Amino acid sequence: MLRHLLPLGGVLVALLGAVPAAEQPPRFKVTEDGNRIRVTGGLIEASVKKKGYVSGVEAGSLLDSKTGARDLGFGLDIVDWIMEPGSDEAYRDKLAGDLPYVFNNLYHGKVAKRSIEGPQICTQAKELKPTVITGTDFVAVKQEYAYTLAAPGKKTGSKWEQTVVFPHGKRYFVSADKITAKNASEAMFLRTDLPGHIKHKSGDTFSEVYLSYHGKVASKEFEKDFAPDERFRYSRDDTKVPKRLIRAYHIRDPKTGKEGPWLAGMTLDPAVVYEAWCHQRGYVCMIQEIGGRPVRAGETFGAAYIIGYFDSIEEMEKVYDEFAGCQGLEASEKGWKLTAAP
Repeated sequence: MLRHLLPLGGVLVALLGAVPAAEQPPRFKVTEDGNRIRVTGGLIEASVKKKGYVSGVEAGSLLDSKTGARDLGFGLDIVDWIMEPGSDEAYRDKLAGDLPYVFNNLYHGKVAKRSIEGPQICTQAKELKPTVITGTDFVAVKQEYAYTLAAPGKKTGSKWEQTVVFPHGKRYFVSADKITAKNASEAMFLRTDLPGHIKHKSGDTFSEVYLSYHGKVASKEFEKDFAPDERFRYSRDDTKVPKRLIRAYHIRDPKTGKEGPWLAGMTLDPAVVYEAWCHQRGYVCMIQEIGGRPVRAGETFGAAYIIGYFDSIEEMEKVYDEFAGCQGLEASEKGWKLTAAP
């Protein structure tokens, strides 16, 4: 099948093969200090933070060299807790740190969920130790974290791993999140920001949102706060999984009103998305949960994404279809590859 052949590095490479590395100097420039890693010199530029608000690509750092646009939120592919359906009310007083999860509010809606392990990586891990891999036509950043908090009866130590690849000559990056579980659950999932949230004042920074499972939504629909399960919520139905899972926002200049590119987050295997929110809570909150299926201790689950700038929905769909069905991402000095499994 065509989906098992991926056009990487300018050639067709078997899904389990690596991208061949030509003997030429890297085209990206990578600089690193104690706080962040910066990748410059391509069609996009970005940075990954080591301290503070960590995981994913740093807020406001994803620059589209073609248009000068930048992302509008708190970062891209930002990572939170490991969770499952159900309430933690019976043992909430025994939960440490930020594990308690309160629902029946505008932030989280009415759907009962509870944390299995934490803390929330982006706000509470405080420091990660990412590593950089430099290839001839790409730069990759890998980072990981072992969760240190657990609900009663659960173990700590589930491992989160993230790989981010910046391919030269593209206006997007490829990323993947993977969990190796220490616990069992009937429906374990990982919560992420995908692609990321949207800061705005009465829709001044974006003109519309595109949700492949719903359609276009005008920015005026996000002028007042509403709960995640009130509008525009995606909840997986295995009898009718969508062909694509794309969530994007159309950037515009708040001073001139001129429209720029779309910034899209595309989950390459739609079946891994458990729930996805797009609601207003002072900003447009675009939460996505991956997994939501039975997991035994020692097993893994994850998802792969393409995140970046596009001139049209048709362009997003074309790129999506080239890589559809992948759940994992691997990178080494020899090359990078998307894989069928996380």
